[in-house]
Amino acid sequence: MNFCWSTLRVNNLDESIQFYTDVIELEVINRFKAGPLEIAFLGRGETKIELICTDESCKTNTGNDISWGFEVKSIDQTFALVKEKGIEIESEPFQPNAHVRYFFIKDPNGMRIQIVENITLIQ
Repeated sequence: MNFCWSTLRVNNLDESIQFYTDVIELEVINRFKAGPLEIAFLGRGETKIELICTDESCKTNTGNDISWGFEVKSIDQTFALVKEKGIEIESEPFQPNAHVRYFFIKDPNGMRIQIVENITLIQ
């Protein structure tokens, strides 16, 4: 069994797509209307994100218990980009062990996003 996608109902599809393409660097794989819904799939590789928006405005409720993690090559470059774009930062970068650094931000809908840099140790 493969994990195909995770779905997030969003308030503004264009704003959400811009966040996930500009900041997270995902690609829009497909975007289409389905009755009163507009749906976009974004991703790279196997697992995708499905963003759903209705014709009626709705409040997204993501809570604080769920987050999506995305690996980057440079935590410092990504942190600078996030600050430059004025994105809400939940935590400064920190390193809980010798192998990983990360920080948290929020997407335009309040979804917690963990930006992760895995560190390769040279022996």
